[in-house]
Amino acid sequence: MYYDAIVNDHGLPHDPFKALVAPRPIGWISSLAADGAVNLAPYSFFNALSNRPNIVMFASNVYKDSVRNVDETGEFVCNMATYALREPMNATSAPVGPDVNEFEIAGLTPAPCRAVKPPRVAESPAALECRHLQTIELNDLNGQSVGSWVVLGQVVGIHIDDEVIVDGAVDVTRYKPLARLGYTDYVAVDTVFSIARPSA
Repeated sequence: MYYDAIVNDHGLPHDPFKALVAPRPIGWISSLAADGAVNLAPYSFFNALSNRPNIVMFASNVYKDSVRNVDETGEFVCNMATYALREPMNATSAPVGPDVNEFEIAGLTPAPCRAVKPPRVAESPAALECRHLQTIELNDLNGQSVGSWVVLGQVVGIHIDDEVIVDGAVDVTRYKPLARLGYTDYVAVDTVFSIARPSA
């Protein structure tokens, strides 16, 4: 099939776009409001953009608490969501007010970070402490805002549970990171294979 992605006339019961760009790692973003209120929310538009220096991004379809908090305070933490933490992760996606602490809703433990003020999720096997680089409001081909924002942060500190390090390398099959597929579907990484790049 082919369809016009601007008209979005695919004729299917559900939009297939996010099912095609998959799997997408989940950025479980913890942040603090200017008044100190804690926020924790999952974002499936998340990824690493650079490793020199380490830069990550997450995107929000509306100007949510996480984006506002990062804009106001300049810091956030990306906690790795895992298969074992799938239910708490989902609980933190509830549409609640900025005064509600999602750590408490999900029964999670806030742990202190070293280089930034927002707490990390103690139960997560890995967390990236980040400082804000920029927030970009997305526009369409007509230059009109689409109401989505991309937040870029430089990683300034990394926590890794020693239990997931095997022979000097992170073994993702030990913690099974979650990724978002389309619709309400997710996947957990439990199988890994290697392919060597061609030499010049």
